[in-house]
Order: sequence, then structure tokens, then C-alpha cells
Amino acid sequence: MQCRSLRNCHRIVLASVCLVALLAACKRNTEPLPGAATEPAAAVRQLAQYLHDNDLAGYARASVPPDQYAALEKAWAQGDSRWPLTELPLDEKLPSLLATLSEPGAEQKLQRAFRAQFEGQSAAVRQAAHSLGMFGVQYITHQGEYSTEERSHYVQLVTALSDWAQAAPLSDAKLAKSNIAVLTAAARATGLDSAQRLQQAGMTASLQRLGPFAAALKRVLASYGLALDDSVAQMRTGLTAQNGDNALVRVQYPLAGKELDLQVALVRREGHWYLARTLAETDAVLTAASAAEKARNAAAEAAAAAADAETRAASDSAKPPAKP
Repeated sequence: MQCRSLRNCHRIVLASVCLVALLAACKRNTEPLPGAATEPAAAVRQLAQYLHDNDLAGYARASVPPDQYAALEKAWAQGDSRWPLTELPLDEKLPSLLATLSEPGAEQKLQRAFRAQFEGQSAAVRQAAHSLGMFGVQYITHQGEYSTEERSHYVQLVTALSDWAQAAPLSDAKLAKSNIAVLTAAARATGLDSAQRLQQAGMTASLQRLGPFAAALKRVLASYGLALDDSVAQMRTGLTAQNGDNALVRVQYPLAGKELDLQVALVRREGHWYLARTLAETDAVLTAASAAEKARNAAAEAAAAAADAETRAASDSAKPPAKP
């Protein structure tokens, strides 16, 4: 009897220790980071809030100075830019993705594809997620275009997403059927099932139409245990350093049960703070767009000159010969 009582006490103590450890692991530090009230830190939080609210047009407007936004709108209309969609992974696949989800009978086709590739393959899906995570980390580690801070963040990000995918019910047929219906309805509602329609709609209108689709996609991910809005809501920012119009902001946010930590560089232009990487990317986009526009104008002028020369030549040949 005494041994049994001791064993029971041991189990109670062990269970209590495990519970305390679990609660400690789940409890996040919600104290503001140093410098949270500064303008650069607030600018990062504002950008994140636009994404939380699925306001893609608001995010784009807040990401660049007003004159640059207008230039990007023009470049979009001329087919020279798809920013800010180019900030997304596999951005060039977005028109074809929307087209696939929007076409008649998409639900049935996608459900058949799911049954053929994923249904009942939970072990294979977990292994694929593990392998992709390892490959992603190796790629990022040896990719030369990233800064040290970017590389550290992307490794954290890929690792967190790989761990999430290994535990998520990605092979659940009932959940897949429901989520396919959500995504196909949201894609059709955009009316943007081709690159041509994206261009015709214009940058601002396209982003406004894509907002509800982004919301639907986040709901789908949340159903698999990846709550992106919670990550944004619990994000903390603080000021690491500031030197004139340049600042370094620390960002912490939870993702898939892990705490991610990174630092981002900001630049002040026209009295407002913007992500330095975004400005560098949009500066390059607009430089390329300007060059493309000049090339088109030069080609049009050359074609007009050639046509004018042909018209004059034809007119001269139609004149009667001069009398002797």
C-alpha cells in the first residue's frame, strides 16, 4: 500500500511538473520591445496591420512614397511591373493559379487530384515536408544574395513551416474538400483569371480584388493550424539603432509554435519610414520600366518615320513625269 501511494505521489508530482513546463512554454513575453514607440518600429507594425486586415492596396501605398506609387501604377498598366505581387513566392504563377481555381468544374478536378496524390498519404506528406524543409535550409544557407539577417530569418521561417507541415492534417480528405470550395469561390470572385485581366484592372483595383482571396487563403491555412493573423496580432517591434534617415528595427513574432526574431532596415524618405529592401526593389522596377517605355517610344518613332518615308515615296512615284 505504501509503495502504491508513493507511486501515485510520484505520478502527481511528475504530472504537475509537466503542466508547469507546458504553461511556461506556451506563455509568451508580451512586454513591448525597447523603442516600440518610435516611428520606425511603428511603421513596421502598420505594414503588418495592413496585411492582417487583408488591405493589400493599403499595404502597397504605405510601402513606398506617393510619387513612386503613382509611377508603379503606371508601370503596371503598361505591363512593365507586377509589384507588389512580385514580393510573393512564385509570384509568376499567381495568374495561372487563379485561372485553375476559377475554371468551371475546378472543385471536382482538384478533388480528384487530391485523392490521387494526397489522400491516405500522411506519412509520405510528412516525409516530403521534412525533406523540403531540409532542402530549403541548405539552399538559403548557401545562397549568396541574402544578408546575414535575412538568411537567419529565412532559416527560422522555413524550419517553422516545415515542422508545421509535418504535423498538419494535409492529407485529410474532408478538410481538403471544404477548403477547395473556399478557394475556388474566392478566386472566381476576383475576376482576375489571367495576366491580361490583372493588367486591365490596374494595380490598385487588382490589389483590392485580391484582398478577399488573401483572407480566404489565410482561413484555409488556419484550418490546418497555421494562424497567420495571430502571428501578426502578437508581433512586437522595437528600435535597435537609428542614424539620421536610416534605422534598424527588431521584429519578433510567433509562427507555428516557434518564436521568430529578425532585424529589418528602414529608410526615411519625404518624412516617412519605409523598408529599405522594398525601396531598393521598387527603384529597380521603375528604372527597368522607364527603360522599357523609352525603348517603346523609340520604336514607335522609328516606325512612324519609316511609314512617313514610305508615304512620301509612294506620293512621289504617283506624280506625273515632268514635261521636257
